Amino acid sequence: MSDVLLSVENLVKRFGGIVATDNLSLSVTQGELHSVIGPNGAGKTTLISQLSGMLMPDRGVVRFDGVDITRTSAPERSQMGLARSFQITSILKDFTVLENVSIAVQAHSGHSFKFWGAAHKEKALIEPAQQVLEKIGLLDRANVIAANLAHGEQRQLELAMVMATKPKLLLLDEPTAGMGPEESTAMATMLRELKGQYTILLIEHDMDTVFALSDRISVLVYGKTIATGTPDEIRNNDDVKRAYLGEEGA
Repeated sequence: MSDVLLSVENLVKRFGGIVATDNLSLSVTQGELHSVIGPNGAGKTTLISQLSGMLMPDRGVVRFDGVDITRTSAPERSQMGLARSFQITSILKDFTVLENVSIAVQAHSGHSFKFWGAAHKEKALIEPAQQVLEKIGLLDRANVIAANLAHGEQRQLELAMVMATKPKLLLLDEPTAGMGPEESTAMATMLRELKGQYTILLIEHDMDTVFALSDRISVLVYGKTIATGTPDEIRNNDDVKRAYLGEEGA
C-alpha cells in the first residue's frame, strides 16, 4: 500500500489572465513534514486554498488518502481529516480559549453551531478540548478571553482548534506570520513536537524554520513546482538559488 497521503496532479487555477497554479504537482507522504516555499506571488496560498476546498481548481486532480477530493467541499474534507489553519488568525475572540477549542470539537462532531453557548458545559466537548490545550501548552490559559491573548498565543489557539478536529493532515499557512523572534521560536518548537504525530503540509516564509524542520521541501515559482527534495537538496539546487534564495547559480 502506498504511503502517499496527499497527491496533487497537474493543478491549474487561473484568475483572469493570471495563472496562480500552473500544472502544479506534488505529494505528501504519511507522517512527513513537507514545506512549500516560494517568493510572493508564487501561488502558495492559492495552492493551500485548493487543497482545503476553499477554492476549486480549473483543472487537475487532488487525492487524499486514496480518494479523489478534487470537487469535494471544504466541510467534507475536514470530516475526512484534512484541516487548515489560516495566515490571518481566525479564532473567536469574544470566547474563552476553552470555548474556542470546545466549539471546534463540537463542529467536527457534526453538531449545529446554534449550540455554541453550551459547548463549554458538555463533558464530551470539554475533555478533548482540555487534552488539546495541554498538548499545545495553553491549558493554563483555558479561561482567558481569546482577544486578551498575545498574538503568538492566538496562533497557538488556532492550531489547537485545528488539532481538535483530529486531522490526518495539517495544512498550516504561515503559522509564524506577524510574530516576533521569541514567538517564532516558540512556534517552531511546537511544530517540532508535533512533527511525527501529524502529517503536516507547511507554508512558511521563515527559512530557518523550514530548513530545520522539513523532511522535504517543494519550491514554487509562478505557480509551478521547480524542485522537491530534502533540505540539503533544496539548499544546493541551482535553480532554487536563482529563483528564490537570491543566490547566483552555477
